Amino acid sequence: MNIGLVLSGGGIRGVAHIGVIKALEEHNIYPTHIAGTSAGAIVGALYAGGLTWSEILHFFKVVPIFNAKRYALKKPGFLDTEKFYDEFKKFFPDDSFETLPKPLFITATDIIKGELTIFNKGELIKPVLASATFPGVFSPIEIAGNYFVDGGILNNFPVEPLKNRCSKIIGSYVNPLKTIAVKDLKHSYNVLDRAYKLKSAYDSLAKFNDCDFVVSPEALSKYGTFDMRSIDSIFDIGYNSTMEILIDKNNL
Repeated sequence: MNIGLVLSGGGIRGVAHIGVIKALEEHNIYPTHIAGTSAGAIVGALYAGGLTWSEILHFFKVVPIFNAKRYALKKPGFLDTEKFYDEFKKFFPDDSFETLPKPLFITATDIIKGELTIFNKGELIKPVLASATFPGVFSPIEIAGNYFVDGGILNNFPVEPLKNRCSKIIGSYVNPLKTIAVKDLKHSYNVLDRAYKLKSAYDSLAKFNDCDFVVSPEALSKYGTFDMRSIDSIFDIGYNSTMEILIDKNNL
């Protein structure tokens, strides 16, 4: 049986995906096909590449996402995304979709053409980096003469590549909306984060029906996109929320 796993974007909240994977495997559910965007693209690529959930969690703890040596110079962004290439090369020495043990589909947004691209063959690392390039923070990635940023802009829950390939699909969505007041929008980044979540939720929730079940913990709403200090808590939320769902399911 082909089992698909869809992993949304969501910044550091994407660590919850790792908890989801751990819980699934403890119930002998092993996804065969992966689709992801942004943080979900990173988790998905590492998982499709054969890493265990513990190794993926370790990756998020040791790779320095915010590093002064990686500031962008003469590029539109604070951090130079391409400077993370060497970190990813350690995990993907062949830099190829075709060498992954599991089929992987990654979305990224062509910032010039305004189009969504789904990558599933050829070079791997640049599409993964492009998919996770949060606009305004990380610089766009150039691939074959085109410039790409966060896939979540146009598709934050990329279930489409799996619909005709998998008989069962599981979703992990880490951008739950919470009720807020005007006082919660104190800073410009609060407004940007809220707007991004609203757009993502509107498009993504409509696709939940394409999945057999979706893990979307409301508890994640209290964590910011770049809340690096809460990795363990976010992981636990993903794991515990999935376990709660699976308790009522003897099998998928």
